[in-house]
Amino acid sequence: MVVKPEWLRVKAPQWERVGSVKEILRDLELNTVCEEASCPNIGECFNAGTATFLIMGPACTRACPYCDIDFEKKPKALDPTEPTRLAEAVRRMNLNHVVITSVNRDDLPDGGASQFVRCIEGIRAVSPKTTIELLIPDLCGNWDALATILSASPEVLNHNTETIPRLYRRVRPQGDYARSLELLQKVQELNPHVYTKSGIMVGLGETDEEVRETMRDLRASNCDILTIGQYLQPTQKHLDVKDFVTPEQFDAWREYGESIGFLQVVSTPLTRSSYHAEQVRALMEQYPR
Repeated sequence: MVVKPEWLRVKAPQWERVGSVKEILRDLELNTVCEEASCPNIGECFNAGTATFLIMGPACTRACPYCDIDFEKKPKALDPTEPTRLAEAVRRMNLNHVVITSVNRDDLPDGGASQFVRCIEGIRAVSPKTTIELLIPDLCGNWDALATILSASPEVLNHNTETIPRLYRRVRPQGDYARSLELLQKVQELNPHVYTKSGIMVGLGETDEEVRETMRDLRASNCDILTIGQYLQPTQKHLDVKDFVTPEQFDAWREYGESIGFLQVVSTPLTRSSYHAEQVRALMEQYPR
């Protein structure tokens, strides 16, 4: 049995507040990536009154061996009430910043782009001051679908690269490293007012230089914000953890990322894509577009 190091242990949350968030999610029949992907920060985020909403799910059309989201069920037709229910959750939770992600929906012609737009429109109708961050799949390289999403002008567009090129075939067998970089590059071309973001996992056997090379590739693709976090094996069926990266190494990557021009690098063992995502509001004030 692999024993997690001390720096990966999380504090027990105050379940009273956690229960309040869960009650809202259950009442409105909404999914979160916090629950579906077994995020280690779920207690902290729910306790703080936040969550990362998972739309068009929970069934995914891809079977990435690092991810705990269900891929064995058949995806359902899009629910036209989902954007309204999501907007109501944002209102009830009084969110200043909301993160919306989705499962891969390769079965849909636009990859679910239109549903992302409807969610943005729904939120802005009831909470116009809330900033919106989307974490989207690669849309199978459908840049018209990407343009549809960007026409709604989310403040932040996130697409995770997840890992280094050498490990892509094993970690993201249905993904493509070059395609993910191209998506980030296209965001700036289609809507230069949107902040771009990406994230990678470590602990899967990559080297320090390979991580730095990926960081340089992302920066060359006009990625503004980067998250780096430790991969944790959800179940025995998933990829093994090759090593637990020290907090000092995460600090070194953060410093390197800042030195090559990222506006923000969040790099800690427990960092996930939307961890402390609301900090981007201060970033937008510092670097307005």
